[in-house]
Amino acid sequence: MEARASAKYLRGSAQKARLVVDMIRGKRVGEALAILRFTNKRAASGIEKCLRSAIANATETAERENVAVDPEELVVKTCFVDMGPTKHRRRVRPAPQGRAYREQRHFCHVTVLVSSEGKEDGAGESKGSKGKSATGKGPKGAAAKGAAGKGSKAPAEGKAAAGKRGAKKAAAAEESAEKTTTKRASKKKSEAAPSEETTE
Repeated sequence: MEARASAKYLRGSAQKARLVVDMIRGKRVGEALAILRFTNKRAASGIEKCLRSAIANATETAERENVAVDPEELVVKTCFVDMGPTKHRRRVRPAPQGRAYREQRHFCHVTVLVSSEGKEDGAGESKGSKGKSATGKGPKGAAAKGAAGKGSKAPAEGKAAAGKRGAKKAAAAEESAEKTTTKRASKKKSEAAPSEETTE
């Protein structure tokens, strides 16, 4: 069950009203009303009236559809603030030395959407069931898990093969290094042997 209410042409800028609206979004109706009642902001009173109107709309639609809805179980699902008109709302304030400062009278539009928790619980259950099938408790989940297991084995085998290739390359490099060192040693011995003969 969802119900909507909007308050238009509230005095004050939209930026300042959004600070109040952000405090009640996603909270229970009773808690939201308490927050608005004790918030020291100009826009709080107008937003509180709009929220009470949304609650009244929810109870009225519930009565029309013969659905039992407890107003205390309602939750502020969404609430947002739009900018109101400032055209032809400019005023002049007297300033020193005969000058005049221009002022803009800002207005804003507040919209509040209230919903019962029954739908949200159902949505949570459906999400949970999807999560169970994804984790592998259902047949599809098991198949997906098996496919994932096969996929995980393939990269492991590839890594093992790569490790073997790397080991072979390392062994070949060591052998070539040993060959070069033996060649250098034999050259040194051959160079040193004639000198020994001449000394004898």
